[in-house]
Amino acid sequence: MTPPSPPRSRLRVLVVDDSASVRETLKEIIGSDPDLAVMGAASDPYAAARLIAVEVPDVIVLDIEMPRMNGITFLRKIMQQRPIPVVMCSSLTLEGNESLFEALEAGAVDIIPKPRVGSREFLMEARIWVCDAIKAAAGAKLRPPRISAPAAPGAEDKRRLGAAKLTADVILPPPSRRKGAALTTEPVVCIGASTGGTESLRSLLEGFSVTMPGTVIVQHMPETFTQAFAQRLDRLCTVTVREGRDGDTVVRGQVLIAPGNRHTLLRRSGARYYLEVKDGPLVCRHRPSVDVLFRSAAQYAGANAIGILMTGMGDDGARGLLEMMQAGAHTVAEDESTCVVFGMPHEAIKLGAARSVVPLDRLRDEILYTCAARENA
Repeated sequence: MTPPSPPRSRLRVLVVDDSASVRETLKEIIGSDPDLAVMGAASDPYAAARLIAVEVPDVIVLDIEMPRMNGITFLRKIMQQRPIPVVMCSSLTLEGNESLFEALEAGAVDIIPKPRVGSREFLMEARIWVCDAIKAAAGAKLRPPRISAPAAPGAEDKRRLGAAKLTADVILPPPSRRKGAALTTEPVVCIGASTGGTESLRSLLEGFSVTMPGTVIVQHMPETFTQAFAQRLDRLCTVTVREGRDGDTVVRGQVLIAPGNRHTLLRRSGARYYLEVKDGPLVCRHRPSVDVLFRSAAQYAGANAIGILMTGMGDDGARGLLEMMQAGAHTVAEDESTCVVFGMPHEAIKLGAARSVVPLDRLRDEILYTCAARENA
């Protein structure tokens, strides 16, 4: 029987998954958030289409592999006929992750892994990333589907979720008041992104040449997905792109993507920058956290660094960007005009953390201008 429609003040979510256990788990997770309500649950796209004909949801949580019609085909039909924010929810392994990026190109806002039965801590974290992804999708500016170029291939629960929002202090102590690291000949770029960031980063990095400064990126993505994301970008970009590992050196012409479910910090030994990848609790509701990367850049790179905060919901990265600016770094927030979700850059701008506010298509030039100005200083 179709459940009664939720109150209009709550975001209405339609769950589409062929697994009854996954549907029930998602319904429980979504229903635990006072801002969300499950409008309905369908076992395949045909059943979902019947529900949408009666009432249009605010967000659809959609599986990829389903009988009768797969999720990507259904997603394309939605975007052609009546665009609705869609979050892809999948248990695909690393080998199958290309389908998820195909879904993002077809118009999906975000991707999340299927929640599974596990420890209490895991289920609490699942509530955070599932519910946050849905809320971000509801406020996202939907982009037209992108045609791929051939690749060189309740109240108590609300309090609990709020309590999980720790700061970067739990990973790295706050910076001292001393000035950041002295300038060297090698700048380093640190970038943070969340909802909408996968396609925005692709657009940015496709314009990078092998002479670009070494770059470290935190993109909020699940574990295993970041490796597939890095591999995909490596095929599409001139620069080398790969998932970062503990101890990796940051070098010119290479981009390192922070691995999912691990915090990534920038460290320094003499003139050499390298990564520290470590475990730890969620920071600003995320692991990896942009704030953690940015704080480490403030402490170990100082004025050598360029910090860029791109599209995404929430405030992860805003305080870290301010710390980078205070340490002498050049700091940039993506302009609202090109953000899928203007949350993270907006929070940084409100804090006065961004020296420049720049649209996506000018971010690469902003990096080049900053590097050239410092070389000529």
